[in-house]
Amino acid sequence: MANIKSQKKRALTNAKAQVKNNAERTEVKTAIKNVLKAVDAKDAEAAKAAFDKANSVLDKAVSDGIKKGNYAARQKSRLAKAVNTIG
Repeated sequence: MANIKSQKKRALTNAKAQVKNNAERTEVKTAIKNVLKAVDAKDAEAAKAAFDKANSVLDKAVSDGIKKGNYAARQKSRLAKAVNTIG
């Protein structure tokens, strides 16, 4: 553990941020899985709702610096293509 007060505070701050970032990463993965699950079930309405949620979660992850912009764009495109195969 650090000896300097600012280093101790920084360690605590980093630990809090790590927990938040891990939760947000998990939320992104879950949102993507929910869309794919609805597509597999051929439920167009649920897939569309899950797709909208996933878009919002991906945009938030990019704005928070959790994921890269190209990752989000690639996932959105992939999910849109999957949702459009139903309808």
